[in-house]
This record gives sequence, structure tokens and C-alpha cells, in this order.
Amino acid sequence: MFVLSAGLFKTGAVNIMGEFLGKLGKRSFWLVLIVMMLMVGVLSAFINNTAAVAIFLPVMLAIAKDSGIAAGRLLMPLSFASMFGGVCTLVGTSTNILVSSIAERHGLAPIGMFEPTALGLIFFAAGTLYMLLLGVRMIPDRVGGAERGTVFGSGDYQIEIVLEPEARSVGKMLADSPLLQDVTIRGVEVFRDGLRLEEPHEKLLLQVGDHLKVRCDLESFRKLQDRRGIALCQEKQHRPGEEAVLVEAVIAPGSTLDGRSLKQARFRSRYGLNALALRHRNRIIRQDFEETRLKAGDVLLFEVEQHHLEQLRDDRTFVLVSQVEMPVFRKSRMMTAIAIVAGVVVAASTGYIPIVAGAIIGCILLVLTRCITLDEAYASINWQVIFLLAGVLTLGTALEKTGAARLLGGLLVETLGSFGPVALVSGLYLATSLLTEMMSNNATAALLAPIAIAAAETLGIDSRPLLMAITFAASASFMTPVGYQTNTLIYGPGQFRYADFLKVGTPLNILFWILATVLIPYFWPF
Repeated sequence: MFVLSAGLFKTGAVNIMGEFLGKLGKRSFWLVLIVMMLMVGVLSAFINNTAAVAIFLPVMLAIAKDSGIAAGRLLMPLSFASMFGGVCTLVGTSTNILVSSIAERHGLAPIGMFEPTALGLIFFAAGTLYMLLLGVRMIPDRVGGAERGTVFGSGDYQIEIVLEPEARSVGKMLADSPLLQDVTIRGVEVFRDGLRLEEPHEKLLLQVGDHLKVRCDLESFRKLQDRRGIALCQEKQHRPGEEAVLVEAVIAPGSTLDGRSLKQARFRSRYGLNALALRHRNRIIRQDFEETRLKAGDVLLFEVEQHHLEQLRDDRTFVLVSQVEMPVFRKSRMMTAIAIVAGVVVAASTGYIPIVAGAIIGCILLVLTRCITLDEAYASINWQVIFLLAGVLTLGTALEKTGAARLLGGLLVETLGSFGPVALVSGLYLATSLLTEMMSNNATAALLAPIAIAAAETLGIDSRPLLMAITFAASASFMTPVGYQTNTLIYGPGQFRYADFLKVGTPLNILFWILATVLIPYFWPF
């Protein structure tokens, strides 16, 4: 499924939706919000959620900037919509496939391609209506005035520049200097011979070699970079080729930079990039950010040579969000890729070909028709997810073999069984939902699925409703930025805080819990 998703991306089949949204964003915020949520939800039902959000992230940021609204009001609905869509099909998220495989290992029927669709569509509709009527209005608007909609907030980058002899500001008072008049910068600190000058701006005369620490947005950063007589301190240490461009990128969940500093990761030597600034958990790191331990969702600003951009786009370490030119797609093979992926879905849903065989055939056809190369197919696979699934399957087996699953299942039945199987479904959904906010959704599903099967055997009921409760709850993590990868991805660009997800996501989790409690027994009788 990773390869099939990459085939759609490489032919431009996915990005054409982003281009359409970009044009639509100039008309109406609410119109683009509705269309975006529908698009992302449908897309996430068939491709990886994180990939879908990564594709639409720069588009939403550009729309927010052009329309003058806070980016968070588009990014949180973007992330949530990907989760709404992910629960609609078997392949919408790896958690669904995991629970299906656990069911098979216990001698139960696997989950069908569209078996979750009926309830998934209800979740999709309810979640979308909630976000449109209440959720979006509850998202804080922290960026106001002229700063609204700018990428990661105006003035969020701290850089150091040096005045060279040809700088027009040399010999002028700081307050009246062309530098402050022509470029939007704030928070200026002037250092001379390593000492910070405390004189007021109206009296401070700038000299050659003065170091100025300033705060500015990306657009002003570009102006400073091109301005005559101004040198970035980092450029003195490392100056890329003449075609170097400034790029903003979010550190992807699970990347090699997550949990390490730039220095530990040997960022410059490994990637050939010159890091210029860092936005870390909504804090501005003013100096020595190379020593800061990075987290997924942090934002880096760096320089990269033009011809390395394409290679950087394929690197899973980052998600580029700057408005750099779009990559070249194989648009002549777009319809071929769509037809192949549609064929895989139809074949799997009808049961004509097992989903594993159908997906492999689809991957081979994508390569043979040159929709994707072998190297691109290999690079598209997220091996961390593959090994995680292998590990959590082993965890489930350990629970079963040691008798822990039966013991815990018995305790669950003793606690909730007297209230009936519906209470068991409700309790499992709630437990899964809360655990998924704090740990991996796959690990949560692998931990609870064997317990649910054991509990069903103890009560003498069908285990399907209990497994479905776990399946839906594990893929509906709205209360924290770390509960699901898409939430982590938007955390930095949206300038969110933990409390924002708690405020918007808690009512949504409760809504889904109530719907699951009422509807799962209806769609999957005991």
C-alpha cells in the first residue's frame, strides 16, 4: 500500500487536488475548508494518512497566508479529516490491517475491504459537521493583525547578520537605517567586538563589522539574504552554490532527527544543508540551537542548492512546507496509476483476489508501466512501520501464550460483563481511545485485541464488535499532538499547544465514543 500511494503521488494524481484547493482558497475560507476535509478524508481511505497530510500541508499554509487567517484553523481540520477517512476502509490505516491480521491468527475471518465503511462514513459525517459547526471556532487564533496567515508566524526566526563595507546602513543611526526602513525586522540587538551595545536605536551609529541579531519572517529573511552589504553569519562558515534557496521543513514523526540535536545527527555533513533557524515547540531558540534536542513537529529553516530539492522531497526526515516550485510529475501516466490502484481496491473488495496478492500485482504493474521506478518504490516503504507491526504482533502473541490475554480478558468481563456486551464494547472503545493518546495506536491495538478476543470467548459472544471498537478507537486520536502522526506533523506549523488539542479533541472523542457504543452492536451483532 505504501508503493501504491507513491505511484499516485509520482504521477501527480494526488497533487492535482492540492492545486485545485489552492485556486479555491481565494474564494471562501468555509468553501475550501469543506472541500479540503472531503478530499483528504476520501484520499486517506486509500492511502497513508501521514502522506496525505504531508501533501496538503504546504497548500493549506499558502491558503492561510493569502487569505489572512491563522494556519491552525485549516491544519487541525486537515489532520482530523485524515483520521475520519482512515477508518472507512481496511487499508485506510495500518491499525486496521493489524487488527485484521490478529483476528486471522486467532482463526477468525479477516476484516473486509469495506466492512468498516458504513460506520466509518457516519464517523466521517459527524466529525466533519462537528469541526465545521464548533471545532474550527474553538481553535485559538494566536496570530493577529499583519502577522495573520504567515508561514509559522511572522517574526519567528532569529538570525544574525553582519554589516559589510558596502552596506547602505553603515554610518547611519540604527533607527533611521535603510535596513530597518526597507525590511520588516524587529527585536534588533547590536553586537560590536563581542559585546552587546545598550545605546538607544536613535543614538546608535552602525559600523562595518557590526553583528545584528534580528527577528523576521521568511520573506524578510530572503530579502536580507539578497541585500547588498549584508552577510548571514552562517554563510561565512558555509556558503552553498549560487542556486541556493531557503526552505522551511517540519521534522517528520519517526525521523532520524527526532530526539537528537543537529550536532548529534551531523546535520551539515550528512545532509549538506546549512541550518539557519529553528522553531522548537513554539519557542524561539535564540542561540546554540544546534545543541537543542529536536522533536517531531519542530520546524527548521535551512539553505539547500536548487538541484538537491528533488532529493530532499523524497527524504522521510522532513516534510517541506515552503512554497518552492512543485516537483516534476509523470502526468502522462496519471490515469494508468489511478486505474491500477482502483483495480486493486475493486479486486480486494469483491474477494476475487486476496488483498495481499492484489496489492503486489498492482505494485508490479506500476513499475512495469513506469508510473514509478524500482528505487522510488523501495524508498516509499516506511520500514519503521513494517518493523513496528512485526513487533506488536509478537507482543500480541506473547499475551496469548503466557495466558495474560485470558487473565486480562477475564478481569474485563468481571468488571463490565455484568452490564452486558454493549458495556464491554463501550469500555473497550474508551480504554483504547485513552491509551492511544499516550502510546502508538498500533501498539494499543496489538495490546487490546487479544484481550478482546479472550473476553468474547469468556462471555460466549462474537468477538467482532469488540475488535471493531478497538479498530475505530485506535485510529481516532484527537486529544494530544502525540497520539497520531498527523497531529504531530501539524503541531509546529499551526503554532498549537497541547491544550488546543485537548480543548477541540475531547468533545470529538466523546462524540465518537457515544456513536460507537450505540452503532457498533447494530452493525456487528453479538
